[in-house]
Amino acid sequence: MNHTVQQLLLAALVVLPLLGSAAALLPAPPGLRGRGPDQAVLRHGVTVTGVVLAAAIALAAGFDHDHPARMQAQTDIGWIPALDIRIHLGVDGVSLPLLVLTALLTFLSALYAYFNRPAGPSPRAFVALLLLLESGTLASFAVLDLMLFFLAFEMVLIPMYFLINRWGSGERERAAWRFILYTLLGSVVMLLGLLLVGLKGGTFDMVALATDKGSGLSHTTQLTAALAIIVGLAVKAPIWPLHSWLPDAHTAAPTVGSVLLAGVLLKMGTYGLVRIVLPMTPGAAHTYAPYLAAFAVVGIIYGSLACLALARTGAKGDLKRLIAYSSVGHMGFVLLGIATLTPTGVNGALFANIAHGLITGLLFFLVGALKDRSGTTDLDQLAGTSGAALYGRAPRLGGLLAFGAVASLGLPGLAGFWGEMLAMFGAFDPADGLSRPAYLTYMALAGFGTLLTAAYMLVVVRRVCMGDHPIGPRVGTEPERPALADVHGHEFAAWSPLVVLTVLAGLWPAALLGLTDPAVQQLLAGGNR
Repeated sequence: MNHTVQQLLLAALVVLPLLGSAAALLPAPPGLRGRGPDQAVLRHGVTVTGVVLAAAIALAAGFDHDHPARMQAQTDIGWIPALDIRIHLGVDGVSLPLLVLTALLTFLSALYAYFNRPAGPSPRAFVALLLLLESGTLASFAVLDLMLFFLAFEMVLIPMYFLINRWGSGERERAAWRFILYTLLGSVVMLLGLLLVGLKGGTFDMVALATDKGSGLSHTTQLTAALAIIVGLAVKAPIWPLHSWLPDAHTAAPTVGSVLLAGVLLKMGTYGLVRIVLPMTPGAAHTYAPYLAAFAVVGIIYGSLACLALARTGAKGDLKRLIAYSSVGHMGFVLLGIATLTPTGVNGALFANIAHGLITGLLFFLVGALKDRSGTTDLDQLAGTSGAALYGRAPRLGGLLAFGAVASLGLPGLAGFWGEMLAMFGAFDPADGLSRPAYLTYMALAGFGTLLTAAYMLVVVRRVCMGDHPIGPRVGTEPERPALADVHGHEFAAWSPLVVLTVLAGLWPAALLGLTDPAVQQLLAGGNR
């Protein structure tokens, strides 16, 4: 594809949602209102996110797959000369899958919201915030300047805060405040680290800093800067023990908010570790790697045990909260892969990022639909005598929930398997200078975590899909379960791409690994021209 066309497509990914967000606040032209202004603005959201998705697919189709380590579609123009801050955009094999994933999940979320109008204030503000969130997220994966990365990183906080606070449920105000306070405090610390790297390194250009491989930074500077950046990114990832805002945010968020929070926003933290910390402060990364690996396996075990506690009978566990805690465990595998400092482990981490976005996005869609039908996400109520029992009452919905559960637990042949396996393979043979006995211990603990994941996911499937009192011949005065709507057409349209991609990524992992591996090799070697 022509370089200029690539540049325009990448710029459009960032700018179009921003323009669409502003346009959503304007009155709809009379001829485009359809059944009313609310429907018009929701349709506007579907249209804009659909165009952005088409641009992302076109960019991926025109990407030079023979040279995925080379930064492509670059735009580099001056912005603030006094600080040497530039509008520098580009895409390589690390960022391209995340750009496409973001565009896909946002489009599916807009499509879902069109047919399931979110309960809350005017849809006009909802669509504007959704598009603003998409613009900031796409910019985070496309920019190649440290200060622009920070601005894009911050740009997503306010839209997500309002999506939780105004369109959420339960203790939404408390959850929204916890989200914004945790992430803002982490961002302040991260900004100090980014400034230190940029000022001491002589530039804020991420490509140049990665190429220099920290040669302009003393070891003390690397340690200080990397610690600050890691703390900020760890809050967004989230990494144990900085995860405590996540379950509340997911429990209170609307369905679309939960899908984008888990499927996209969490990836910004781990992406920053791969794009910034590993190549720009390699000495510090090597020093901190064993500690990050330890935090990773604690997160894996902790998240799984928390899910088991929520899944047990009588615990009054919330299904959305359970899936949120499962994200803590899955992101632990991502961090473990990164902490091995090996191409195998980092590739596994990037693969697990994409797999988690697909699978957890599907699970939150399903839980949202289940709540719409039954009015609750309480596991005890869903499993009770008048609960969901999806296999008997809504078999397609039950089948999709079972599919999402087995994909999440890492069933071979589905996307969730490869990322976790490669992360553990990386821990089996970590980078030179790292303690192999320690990493073998981490690998064993992570393997135990996969067993715990299987345990709680299978408990959830049994209880929600079959019920604690499965449907069968009526005994005595056992109440008959009322009808429950199965999968609607628009739901099938919104969910089927995630199912198909989960299967394809599981059966053909080389399609994704072929993109990420050359770029990862070059990042770890220092440089990404």
